[in-house]
Amino acid sequence: MAKLIFILGGARSGKSTYAEGYASEHGRRVLYVATAQAFDDEMRERIARHRDERPADWNTLEAPQNVAVSIETEFQTSDYDFVLLDCLTLLASNILLHLPDDCAQEQVTAAVLAEVDALLVLASASAGTWLIVTNEVGMGVVPPTRLGRFFRDALGRANQRVAQVADEVILLVAGLPWHLKP
Repeated sequence: MAKLIFILGGARSGKSTYAEGYASEHGRRVLYVATAQAFDDEMRERIARHRDERPADWNTLEAPQNVAVSIETEFQTSDYDFVLLDCLTLLASNILLHLPDDCAQEQVTAAVLAEVDALLVLASASAGTWLIVTNEVGMGVVPPTRLGRFFRDALGRANQRVAQVADEVILLVAGLPWHLKP
């Protein structure tokens, strides 16, 4: 039976560090699913640094979109007891950026939730533990741009969907974990 742990927090709250520490402590065979895309030199350096900091025995799957399909393909060739997806925030952003400029909020939310639902189906069918990392986007100001509001609303709905089915929900604030569920 799969276990789903949902880890959320603001930017630089310690959520990825917490998730990686948890996986290092509890997992033997870890699949690290990275959703970041390098659009500039700074992001390329950031991705390289994160890659170098991960344990050498972890397998990294870079999947900026269609993540559930990519993980399912990986499962066909390897066996994992932990899947760490970092992060749902960038996945939602990647989906949004590939939609038409004139799309509506409903289209953005539907596209993000479709990917999340596929991930949740895959997670529930697997035997391992899943750690999904995301940003909490509902505690800030309303974004001033249409695209920003679409993103915030779609990710907020996705976060609610994952939190609803997760076995554990942990909010990181200033590096401190607050256990919200159970």
